[in-house]
This record gives sequence, structure tokens and C-alpha cells, in this order.
Amino acid sequence: MSSVIQPAAPSGNLQDATASRSLTPLAELVALSAKRTRAVFLTENGETDLGGLERANKIKTASKLSREYRDVQILPPVLAAKHGATVGPKRAAGQVVQGATTVSVTASGPGQKLIGAPGLGSEHAGADQQNEATSQALTSFRHQQGYSAEGGQASSRLSQALMKKKEQREAKPAYHAPWKLKTVISGHLGWVRSVAVEPGNQWFATGAGDRVIKIWDLASGELKLSLTGHISPVRGLEVSSRHPYLFSCGEDKMVKCWDLEANKVIRHYHGHLSGVYSLSLHPTLDVLVTAGRDATARVWDMRTKSNIFTLAGHTATVADVKCQDSDPQVITASMDSTVRLWDLAAGKTMTTLTHHKKSVRALAIAPHEYSFASASAGGNNIKKWKCPEGTFVHNFPGHEAIINTLSVNEEGVLFSGGDNGSLSFWDYETGKPFQHLNDIPQSGSLDSEAGVFCSTFDKTGTRLITGGADKTIKIYAEQA
Repeated sequence: MSSVIQPAAPSGNLQDATASRSLTPLAELVALSAKRTRAVFLTENGETDLGGLERANKIKTASKLSREYRDVQILPPVLAAKHGATVGPKRAAGQVVQGATTVSVTASGPGQKLIGAPGLGSEHAGADQQNEATSQALTSFRHQQGYSAEGGQASSRLSQALMKKKEQREAKPAYHAPWKLKTVISGHLGWVRSVAVEPGNQWFATGAGDRVIKIWDLASGELKLSLTGHISPVRGLEVSSRHPYLFSCGEDKMVKCWDLEANKVIRHYHGHLSGVYSLSLHPTLDVLVTAGRDATARVWDMRTKSNIFTLAGHTATVADVKCQDSDPQVITASMDSTVRLWDLAAGKTMTTLTHHKKSVRALAIAPHEYSFASASAGGNNIKKWKCPEGTFVHNFPGHEAIINTLSVNEEGVLFSGGDNGSLSFWDYETGKPFQHLNDIPQSGSLDSEAGVFCSTFDKTGTRLITGGADKTIKIYAEQA
């Protein structure tokens, strides 16, 4: 087998072949494949012109400054006259440093430029001067004094609305004196579930799980009278301000009217299908409203004992009911987590409030303003409402417990008592708490018997009477 050997190529041809196979420089390939158009066009010395990007960023920043601070760039005339030309920090020789360059500025009275857009390079110096002459100055600007950017007139409605809302939100509560436990009264053999003060402020009545209604002297705390007749715990009491009558209701389905002159029952109101948990007297009419486990509130004629209306609509136990002399004349709170406002003339629901997340156990009507409060369990569990529409006003945040009772006095103090023995005192106007206490169970009681079930202020609003799970009645007094 023979092999053919090719002759070697001349040295001149070898050099030419090597030169033809040499690679293109990497810098040229990068320049040719660049995505941005400006990188394709090179200057004579081979450097890329990046000035356009820098100028574009500066223009973008200037545009953002102008759009963002347009309404607050000129000092209002009133503030300008007050401060003069000395607005903002002073710099030596009237120079402002912007980045790495120093730009000379002169004071121009109220329109002095405090923060301007970044410079756009030496070739745009003329444009910078023109922009500086026509731009508005940025300054700290006090909206709460009613000045706007344009000549000190209140033209920004949004700013005014926001400031008003902020002022309302930051309302300071009125001062209320602290409360302190003064008296502890023992006498009941069961949980104290209801309490009522008579209009003359001489005595108060309590009802308990021992089925007895007891009358106590308010000043001394001595027992004056015991009324027996209920066969189950007494859940509601109220003393009439127009008649010498005491009304009571209990879990035995009975509603009784007691004659305080003869100390005996003179009327029964029959109709509830289950336990009656609450009752309320109308302040101007001879009408009694009761509510209970049958998910209804019943309106009774006090004298004829007839059931005028049966207010149906709730789907669970109605835990509390309140009456007032103007619409809504009847308000009910239910375990179905709703509050209903009723039209007493028609016997129908006016409004249903569904803001609560859990069962609503307590109501309190403010004696000094046209509003009421409701309480349930869980967060934001106490809410204030404005009558007659039932408009939500605000929450009373901070009492994380199952609220069993609410009371309000003439001085705007709201009291809330919890199932765990916690007590809170609030400024009713602003919803801010000013005192938190814990119920101290009577000696010999279990720790779990610290709950507060009922409460009421006396007619002067300076004493608070509470009934609890330790079978005692506690009287709190306002400190002088």
C-alpha cells in the first residue's frame, strides 16, 4: 500500500491563510450586538455616549418632583410674611450643593426654591435657569392652619377632609375621676342577676338565683325587705318612675308587678313560652316590654295585662331590651349577634344592626345624648350607635371578655362588666378607657366566681352597683 505525501506550502501562502482565519475582536462583536441603539453609534475614539440616559433620569426625577409636590411648593403669603426670606437651611455664599455640582441660587422671597430638580448638565444650564425661575418652591406646609398651596386659600378639599378626620380621630377624652370599691353586701344565696335603683335614690332592689328579690338601703347597705314569689332565678328588675310598682321577670316564664305599698304581687303577665331574661319600662307610656329565650320581645299594657305586640324577628334568645321615649322606642339585643330597633307604633323592625360577630348580651342607653351602646364577646365587642337610624359611631376597644352588662351615667362614664370579673370604665364620648379593675370574689368563693352579671348607676351617677357570681353586691364610688 503506497501513501502520497503532499509537498509543503510556501511560507508566503501560509502567512496569508493564517491572517484570513484570524477572529473578529470581542469589543466589536459586543458593540454590534448591543440592543440599545445608542450603543451602536460610537464616537470617533471608540467610547459609548451614555449622556442621554443620565439626562433622561434627571428629567424623569424633575417631572416626579413637580407632579408630587405641586400643591406645596410655594410658601403661603401668611407664613412667608411671618418667616421672611429665611426659609429652610442657610448655605454659605448662596450656594446649593446638588450631587457633585454646586449651583448658585438667590433668595426670591416667598417663592424661594428649597428643593429643585437635579441639574441636567452644563449644556442644559439655560433650561435649568428657566425652570428655576418658573418652578414652585417645596416647603413644609401646615395644613391644619387652613392654608393651601395657591395663595393661602383653602382650596384643597381632600386635604381639609383628611385633617378634619384626623382631628376627630385624635379627640381627647374628658377627665373622669377614678372609681374605687366602697361597700360589699352579702345576703343572697345565688348569683346576683339583676339590680335596679328606685327613682328617689333611697333604696335599690336585687334579684338572684335564690329566687328572692331583696330591697336594700342605698346609704347604709342594710336589708329592708325580701320579696318571694318567683320559683326560678330572677333575671330582670325595674322600678316605675310613674307608679309605686316594681316589675320583675325570671326564668320561670313569669312577669310580675309588685305593689310597693302593700309589698305583694298585684298583676301577672302571661305569654312567654320560655324564660324571661330582661324587661324595660317605657318612660312616658304605661307600657312594659319583656324579652327572653323564646326569641321574642313582648309589649304589655301595664294596667290591662294584654299583650299589645309580639316583636318577632330574632332567631335566638333576646338577652336584653331597652325602652326610650323617642324612636326607636324599643331596642333589643339577641344571641343571634344582631341588634334590632323597633317601631313601637307599628310593632315592626325599623333597622337590624349586624356589626357584632357574637351574641349581644347587653345594651345601655345614654341619658345625656341621643345614642346607645351594645356589648358582646370577642374583639371590638362594645359599640356605640347614634339614634334614630342606628348609625355606627365607634368601638370601645380593649375589654377582651364576654360582656354581661353595660351602664352609662349623666357624666358620660360607660361601665362594662365581664364574665371573667374584669371591669372597665370608659369615656363615652371618645371610646377611650380611663380605668380597668378586676372583681375580687368574696372569701370562700372559687376563682371562677368572679363574673359580673348586672350593674346600674344610682340617680346621681356617683355610685355604681354591681351584682356578681360570688353572690355579693358591690358598690363602687367615684373618688373626689
